[in-house]
Amino acid sequence: MALKDAKDIKKVVLAYSGGLDTSVILRWLQETYRCEVVTFTADLGQGEELAPARAKAEAMGVNEIYVDDLREEFVRDYVFPMFRANALYEGVYLLGTSIARPLIAKRQIEIAAETGADAVAHGATGKGNDQVRFELGYYALNPDIKVIAPWREWDLDSRTALIAYAESHQIPIPRDKRGEPPYSTDANLLHISYEGRALEDPWVAPDEDMFTRSVAPEAAPDAPQFVEIEFERGDPVAVDGERLSPATLLTRLNALGGAHGVGRADIVENRYVGMKSRGVYETPGGTVLLCARRGIESITLDRGAAHLKDELMPRYAELVYNGFWFAPEREMIQAAVDRSQANVTGTVRVRLFKGAVSVDGRKSPNSLYSQTHVTFEADSVYDQRDAEGFIRLNALRLRLLNRISTGGG
Repeated sequence: MALKDAKDIKKVVLAYSGGLDTSVILRWLQETYRCEVVTFTADLGQGEELAPARAKAEAMGVNEIYVDDLREEFVRDYVFPMFRANALYEGVYLLGTSIARPLIAKRQIEIAAETGADAVAHGATGKGNDQVRFELGYYALNPDIKVIAPWREWDLDSRTALIAYAESHQIPIPRDKRGEPPYSTDANLLHISYEGRALEDPWVAPDEDMFTRSVAPEAAPDAPQFVEIEFERGDPVAVDGERLSPATLLTRLNALGGAHGVGRADIVENRYVGMKSRGVYETPGGTVLLCARRGIESITLDRGAAHLKDELMPRYAELVYNGFWFAPEREMIQAAVDRSQANVTGTVRVRLFKGAVSVDGRKSPNSLYSQTHVTFEADSVYDQRDAEGFIRLNALRLRLLNRISTGGG
């Protein structure tokens, strides 16, 4: 939407963190569009005190302020469904930033309806994925909503320009924001990401003091820790015998994994907008959960279902990464994935040690693992002579192909 449409904007819902960028956006919206601004701050477990965001919005003349605790909804309705698909983007990224965007977009559209706003705004830049994720979510849920993306409209093209604007408009700036920060971060209950600036050269390793959710693997305890995770229909419900809510359970796994240096990833990924980007991620609880999920599925999923899930996973992960959470194709794959989880119930014991997580044991009342069939001892359930016909039938096309290719007729 171009600035020429400013006269049509009466009220806008801004995704607001209270930081420098969104505080500048808030004042810029008020001045440029001459509209009322509603701020929305989502608590997704980023670990920051959110009261200052409310106070700052009040100080800037905002009358309608939403600060919503969405942690349980985030894990229950977004993280866990995604993990049922064992989703990894490009084989390594657990999609911590990507999966938060559809929930923020959904709540913004709901607030717009509640407050009578005719527009929504976000602080994503014109180079990244988040602008796509937010706006695809907005339009999927309200095709007629107007979207304001200041980074694609204004002429504030640098950190220095933002700070100058803030100072000239009496917007408080934390002292540490006056210098160029070494990287940008995004955090929620699933992960924390670090990108940009000091991390832009993919040859340069990140500083150890950057990490906040995990110890260095070499500094982790010298003895392994064993953790039992219980699943019901594909979702984790208990840790070491204690039943926990979704958000509390992920918080527990974050603490356990982080204490053993689990969950760090240094990735160069392909952004949807076309460029490559280097990001460093900490996802301790998610890394533990993915390992445990693969463990319980290994004994409860039929081979065909398990292999089909693995074929669908990259497509599912790409849809989440690119912002198509509300698209019918993601929902179709989700329905298939959820159907596969009907018997994924049981307990997995994982081993945490020096940055690694591995399955140490698994059991299920629905286990398809048959010791009587796989034993190397004598049995009465499997006739080994059946394998001969099985092999000959599978080899038939290869034998015929060989005869043709060698001229044997």
